[in-house]
Amino acid sequence: MRKGILGRKVGMTQVFQPDGSIAPVTVIEAGPCKVLQVKTVGRDGYDAVQLGFLDKPRRLASRSERGHVADISSKRSSKLQANGVAVTPKAGSEPKRFVKELRGDAGWSVGADVLVSLLDGVKSVDVTGTSKGCGYSGWMKRHNFKGQRATHGVKKVHRHPGGTAAGTYPGRVRKGRKMAGHYGVDQVTMRNLKVVKVDVENNLILVHGPVPGPAGGYVVVRETNKVS
Repeated sequence: MRKGILGRKVGMTQVFQPDGSIAPVTVIEAGPCKVLQVKTVGRDGYDAVQLGFLDKPRRLASRSERGHVADISSKRSSKLQANGVAVTPKAGSEPKRFVKELRGDAGWSVGADVLVSLLDGVKSVDVTGTSKGCGYSGWMKRHNFKGQRATHGVKKVHRHPGGTAAGTYPGRVRKGRKMAGHYGVDQVTMRNLKVVKVDVENNLILVHGPVPGPAGGYVVVRETNKVS
């Protein structure tokens, strides 16, 4: 299993390298995370570890979210225990705001804490997040098209798409045509980002370059599997 942890983007800054050059870095608050569930091939069909990041107030959490991380009395659980059904172990923590699964068998147990020190010594990571939303965008901004000419009869339609359909056959716009529409709010992974520094004391990790999403957005940081 690749080493991984959950976190959120703090923002960007710059640091000086040992050779005196300046490196743009993104600061990520990584962990501490709680192991909420461990899935196995025999029971769930695949190996995975479910992590939770940042406590959610109980007043904002549903009953199912509270029951997922701690034992709460219910008729169903009492009936199962009376029939000898083994109770699923709970993390015994507060409900979490950001919950994700990491595939693989890490050998962790439910309730264990995952700290940013896990990535100490890792040279490069993959960071997955949700990109910024741009709303309804035109075709030039959304697909990086150059637009129409600024001369030779093109009058006030420089940012228009122009012709989009075929001729007599099929006489319609084909499916998948790149046009204006919803842009952003997609899952994006920046791969093979160099780890500049791991601050264990403050639960911070500094990676070279930008990562998806706005400041405060949740991200998943995993050891890269890309061969450089």
